[in-house]
Amino acid sequence: MTLRRQPGGTKSMCATLPPPSAGEGGPAVRPGRSGRSPAEGGRRERAKFLAARTGTACALALLLATPLPGRAAPQDAPAASVPLPPPIPPERPQDLTPPPPPGEAIKAAPTPPERPAELTPAVQADTKPDGKLDAKPEGPAPTAESGKPEAAQPTPLPPARPPELSGEAALALKVSAPDDAACRTRLARLGARFEPLPAIANGQCGAPLPLKLTALDGVALPQSATLTCTAAEALARWATEAQVAAERELKQPLRSIAIGTSYECRGQNHDVEAKLSEHAFANGIDVMSFGLEGRAPVTVAAKPAGSDEGRFLDAVRGRACAFFRTVLGPGSNAAHADHLHLDERERNAGHRLCQ
Repeated sequence: MTLRRQPGGTKSMCATLPPPSAGEGGPAVRPGRSGRSPAEGGRRERAKFLAARTGTACALALLLATPLPGRAAPQDAPAASVPLPPPIPPERPQDLTPPPPPGEAIKAAPTPPERPAELTPAVQADTKPDGKLDAKPEGPAPTAESGKPEAAQPTPLPPARPPELSGEAALALKVSAPDDAACRTRLARLGARFEPLPAIANGQCGAPLPLKLTALDGVALPQSATLTCTAAEALARWATEAQVAAERELKQPLRSIAIGTSYECRGQNHDVEAKLSEHAFANGIDVMSFGLEGRAPVTVAAKPAGSDEGRFLDAVRGRACAFFRTVLGPGSNAAHADHLHLDERERNAGHRLCQ
């Protein structure tokens, strides 16, 4: 088989090959059974063989000569295309726009009423681009009915500050006075004699409702004591216990109690830098000695162990812890070596100091 190019294109045509010889693999010629001659039967067999061979060769040649689909020569490749924007849809015709629903026509906004003349300012300041206002508007100054320019009105001053809110009065410690009516009733039933005093106010020292205690039940107070009602009631109850101790240990009745200090504005142990003492609030008292009938007074000091006076002082000192929150005396420190200090100082959780 040979391929021949046509003058007008790339089509190919197949040429008929000569009959193959016996050595080319053609079919052997055998006599037919139908009575045909051997020559005629051989020709038919060769014709079928060549037809099949020629058709296969021509189909292969045409397949090789036809270019593959989707593949083109490099020089025939199209240039890269630039993406185009999507097309803009046409405008909607006016005759196709739906009309507004009936009864819902757009209403014009109502015009606000004019500002009353009495509320309109006579002169308005001009605002500069930087946000500041002109100091004075242009034009003549307003005049009064008399024709003279109006004098500038002074700025009114604020009211004066109340005295209790300024100065030392504002810094003073203000404590509401307690209601001690019930305490005074109990104190009178204990047989004490007292009189109320004006409130004491001395800086941080003072007492809102002090009392002047002059005597106890059967026990004199040569030096009156200035105390709060709470401290005076504790002293009156303790004096009853001291009378019992005097009869038991000294076999003599108690007649008087000498007081050293009651109210005094000072620090603890007379130290100006220390915390204020309970004496500064009329809440403490110092006992110097005990007067008994028929014998010398018993002074508060260290006594020989086992002596009558020593046992008496130990007894009254121990009973004082049941009525006062603070009890100090000889042996506590040097500042209390010659007296008993008794006060009603409040501490956390009701703690008491007895030394």
